[in-house]
Parts: sequence; C-alpha cells; structure tokens
Amino acid sequence: MKPIVFLGDSLARVRDFPDLARSEAGYQLREVQKGSDPADWKPMKTVGPGVREIRIREAGGAFRIIYLATVGDSVVVLHAFQKKTQATPVKDIALAASRLRAWKGK
Repeated sequence: MKPIVFLGDSLARVRDFPDLARSEAGYQLREVQKGSDPADWKPMKTVGPGVREIRIREAGGAFRIIYLATVGDSVVVLHAFQKKTQATPVKDIALAASRLRAWKGK
C-alpha cells in the first residue's frame, strides 16, 4: 500500500470536513493507496498531468481532495477543500498547482 504525503495544510483541511465527509475521504484515499480508483473522481489536467480530484457529496455539501498517485511510490495530496460553487474556484486550482510545482522542485 502506498503511503500518503499531505502537502501544506491539506491534512488539516481534511480533518475539518464534517464527520461523514471525513470518513468517506479516508475510505477513498485508502482505495487510492491500494491502487484502485476512488468511487467518484475526475482528472484535473489544469493542475498537472496525472492529477485527479476525489469528489465527495454529502448533506453538508461538496468536498474535494486533489491528489497525484501516478508519480513515485506515494499518494501526494495537494489540496482539500469544501466546494461552494459549480466550478472549482481558480484559487484552489492555483494552490494545488503551486504545491505540485514545489513538490516536484520546479
């Protein structure tokens, strides 16, 4: 099973999710660690190649975890947040992209 590396405040942000969303986030991240796809995801090509977004919907709202699992031997969580609009906010995409560049050393 691949270890998870949380960049920036992404672990704290996941911990701030409501109980059900946090539990679902943990389950979906475990699936990714085992090499499986999460139940609901989409590619985030605007952040970088191989980057994906786990989508969690529950009564408390919509929650997202942006991660990379195709490079190296770990799952890199770039950003986690609650989504409050239809489109992913530009600031959240920019933050994830910035963390990816820093992690890659570019």
